[in-house]
Amino acid sequence: MSIKVTSVSKLYNQQKALNEVSFSADKGEIIGFLGPNGAGKSTMMKILTGFIKPSSGAVFVDEIDVIQNPLEAQQTIGYLPEHNPLYKDMYVREYLQFQGSIFKVDKSQIENCIEKVGLTIEAHKKINQLSKGYQQRVGLAAAILHNPSVLILDEPTTGLDPNQLVEIRELIKELGKDKTVLFSTHIMQEVEAVCDRVIIIKKGEVLVDKKLTELKENNQQIIEVTFDYKIEEQFINRLPNVVSYKNNYDNTWYITFESDEDMRSTVFDFSQENGLKILGLNTHNKNLETLFREVTTS
Repeated sequence: MSIKVTSVSKLYNQQKALNEVSFSADKGEIIGFLGPNGAGKSTMMKILTGFIKPSSGAVFVDEIDVIQNPLEAQQTIGYLPEHNPLYKDMYVREYLQFQGSIFKVDKSQIENCIEKVGLTIEAHKKINQLSKGYQQRVGLAAAILHNPSVLILDEPTTGLDPNQLVEIRELIKELGKDKTVLFSTHIMQEVEAVCDRVIIIKKGEVLVDKKLTELKENNQQIIEVTFDYKIEEQFINRLPNVVSYKNNYDNTWYITFESDEDMRSTVFDFSQENGLKILGLNTHNKNLETLFREVTTS
């Protein structure tokens, strides 16, 4: 098991950033680590990489106790933080050689990483001459220089254009074949394209930990319906196969059903029976974005 987190909590004064967080990850898994701003994602990543210590709990990376042996654990981890820390007055190759010297990396490995992340034609430039997207590539190259078994990427696609997104996405998928990748982003399409599994946290607690295949096999459907006047939630409870519901606006409801049948006709019949008029009726697929919105706004 490459990552094992058990009952990790982190307090900043009286504020609890993480609350009894537990999860594990195996080699070859790419995990999307999601949550709204302030959910505790970056805090968890900093704990995993040994930059900060938890208030309680246990963290192991490659069976190394990160709390007791942070330097040893860091040798097995590649980390790209959200705010990519680069020495921007250095040349790209010079910077990567400097980073490589810390891990005693062979020069051929440095050139290999430069090629892998698509920096070959930029390697002779100073980092401050590069676009934000290329600077992000430099950070990613630095993270994989020492061939770590675990990659922790905090918003790795920030600032990339659509073509660069495709290239970095393919690189992450390739790296994930023999590494464990924990991948934080706000772009749901990136998670669906790259990840095998998703963990969603909110206010420092894990709300969802599922494989993406499980989400895709889900037979839940969301119907957005707007009535001609506001109704009480007790009326919504009368509908069959209702899993959850939310009153987004005065007269508009998002209703989640669990059924293989199209529930729009049921909603239409319900409105007729209760003397309601439907002003709008739309159906939404139960994808990652709708799940994320559902669990983080409730």
